[in-house]
Formats: sequence, C-alpha cells, structure tokens
Amino acid sequence: MQQRPLGKSSLTVAPLAFGGNVFGWSVDEKRSFALLDAFVDAGFNLIDTADAYSAWVPGNRGGESETIIGKWLRQSGKRDHVVIATKVAKWNEHPGLSPINIRQAVEGSLQRLQTDVIDLYQAHQDDATVPLHETLGEFSRLIEEGKVRVIGASNYNADRLEESLQVAARYTLPRYETLQPEYNLVSRAGYEKELEPLALKHGLGVINYYALASGFLSGKYRTQADLAKSVARGGGVAKYLNPKGLAVLDALDKVAAAHNARPSQVALAWLMARPGITAPIASATSLDQLDELLGATTLELHRDEIALLDNASA
Repeated sequence: MQQRPLGKSSLTVAPLAFGGNVFGWSVDEKRSFALLDAFVDAGFNLIDTADAYSAWVPGNRGGESETIIGKWLRQSGKRDHVVIATKVAKWNEHPGLSPINIRQAVEGSLQRLQTDVIDLYQAHQDDATVPLHETLGEFSRLIEEGKVRVIGASNYNADRLEESLQVAARYTLPRYETLQPEYNLVSRAGYEKELEPLALKHGLGVINYYALASGFLSGKYRTQADLAKSVARGGGVAKYLNPKGLAVLDALDKVAAAHNARPSQVALAWLMARPGITAPIASATSLDQLDELLGATTLELHRDEIALLDNASA
C-alpha cells in the first residue's frame, strides 16, 4: 500500500482515512469492530476520531467513538498497525485550547483509546481566547512526555494557521503538521482559495473531512424524496440539491461509467489526485460500503476526466 507522509513528521499513512464519527452513532460496537478489522486488513491505517464523537446522538455524552476504538485496539492487538488521530476543543466537557483543558482532555482520550500515545492529536477548532504559544506549549509538553507524537489543526482559517506556524518557529515549539478542513467536489472554495496554498507552501499534510459531502457524492441522493433514505445523513445533504450539485453528479456519472466504477470512488480519486491532499476522510456503515470506498485508491483518473470534474464543480 502506498504511504504518504503526514506533513514533515515521521508518520506515514495510506491514502484514505476512516472517519470514526460513525462509531457509537450509526454503527454499533460489533459492526465497528468488523469495519476496523476489514480496513486495516486491507492495508489502510489512519483512523480519525475526536473526544466529542458522538455527543450529538440522543443518549450519548461524547467519547463513544474513542471508547469503541479503544476496545477494538485491545481486542484486535492491531495497535502497531494503525495511526490513531483524535481531537480536542469542541466537546462541551473539554472546550477550548487552554493548557489545563488540553491536559485534562488528553488523559481522557488516552484512557478511552486504551493506548499510551496518540499518534496525531488535533486542535478540533481554533480558540482565539488562548495565546497560540500557550496552546502549542502544552502540546509540546505532551510530545516530550511521550503522550502525543504529532499535532494537527482542524477548522483553522488561513490567517490563524499561518500565525500558528510563525509562533511555533519563534518559540521553538512543535508546529501543526496537518490540517483537517472541509473539502470535496461541491465545497471547494473555502479550502482552495487560501488554505491550499498555505498547506503546499509549508508542506502540511491535509486530511480533509466531508470528502463525500455527507454521502451526496455517492449519488444516493438526487431528489428531495431521496433524503428520506438516511435519517442520519439526509438533512445535511439537502443543501447540495441544486444545479451545481446535480452537475457534479452528472460529471461523476460520466467518469464512473468509463471506469466501471461508482461515483463515490471517482469523487475520492479526484481528491487523492489533488496536490497536497494526503488522505481524504470517509466513513462507512457496512462492509460493502467500505469495499467501495477502498476501491477508490486503485482508480487512476485521466487528465481530461479531472478537468471535467474541475469544470463541473468550479
């Protein structure tokens, strides 16, 4: 399996990440274990989660995803085969990026994940109330203590991300090696305008979320009636049912037909071919879905096909 570096760190990952937001939400523990086994047995290794997953589910409080992953790590014995990425800052129980909050949050994540070290620990969102050198300073201490290997940023704007890199250099602190932005064929401008040039300039690894636009780019949702197919996802897909979204689906259909592939595979292949993208994050709730997603990594798009998708989604 081809490996790509996470920024300038020593960590390398396969070109597709599993999104752990589904664990404890739309996937129960037993199926989560089966999905994780199949993902790793196929040669993939990056598993992304967060302490806040899945607090939005009635009856949940947060930490469910990490807990399921931790049980799987203990049961499977595959800790050395995976790169575990989790996050801090968005969970109501541990909000923000103050040193004391990061310290308390990481201890909880380590316990739930049943591991001694988090491979990639990410700031889930910016916290402008805390000086960047204080946040990075605490991350530095966690790295020195061996509790974290590499740090990353999610949902930062370009100005703050650039400032964080400057602060890291000024104070000789670890820098964010990765960026986790929203990015897909129907949501391009926010990343491409300012964040993409910054990531390329500084050699940051990019592990984008909503790679399939909440499932819209699978082609499953093409009319308002289709939204009822998924209680969990339907509501978040409605915003893409417009002329641009349908034009993107049409382009995906054309390219998929030429490769005997699925629209979701083409959408992921487009991302993986994009300069600077390390590993798009995608979730699956069944083994069939997972097989489909993994198939995207062997799909090579021609230059004219990429141009067709670029134009349809511009």
